[in-house]
Amino acid sequence: MSVSQSVNAAARKLPAWPLYPILLFPGLWLFWTVLQNPGPNPVESLEHGLGEYALKLLVLGLLVTPLRDLGGVNLIKYRRAIGLMAFFYVCAHLLVYLVLDNQFWWDALIKDITKRPYIIVGVLAFLILIPLAVTSNNLSIRKLGPKRWRQIHYGAYLAVILGAAHFVMLKKTWQTEPLVYLAIALILVAYRIPKLIR
Repeated sequence: MSVSQSVNAAARKLPAWPLYPILLFPGLWLFWTVLQNPGPNPVESLEHGLGEYALKLLVLGLLVTPLRDLGGVNLIKYRRAIGLMAFFYVCAHLLVYLVLDNQFWWDALIKDITKRPYIIVGVLAFLILIPLAVTSNNLSIRKLGPKRWRQIHYGAYLAVILGAAHFVMLKKTWQTEPLVYLAIALILVAYRIPKLIR
């Protein structure tokens, strides 16, 4: 039995729901680590850490299709859990920014949202992800129909590129890690273009 067959056989037996607590654990561990060792800027550490987890899961969600197409590994049943947990981390990232970083200082928030390009890009990514998260259920698929539902979820491609761009712009210098995320996001989206055109 090949590696892909072994993985697929295991995936058929394992339900998707344990993925939620598994993917929640890194965020809880990050929170605990920051509490134990705050460092010079604990709010920034927590905010940036949660944002990176969100981006990693968005990229992971896009990897599911090429893994199936090119490697024969079928993890489609886990994609919804990955996507919803990515949205959870985006919300947590935004909540830390609103509550702990800006402390609901509305004038500063409005200025950030309208004047700072990386904030604008991040907010756009968040807004795109909202309908994806809301419709990530079987009822929405039945109500919308598979074709319309897929069209809505194409927004994930733009959201992951915007999320990676937000990361690059946040660093303010050309650092390797954010650029790697952006390159991976662009490659994963570009992989889908011929299929979308067809």
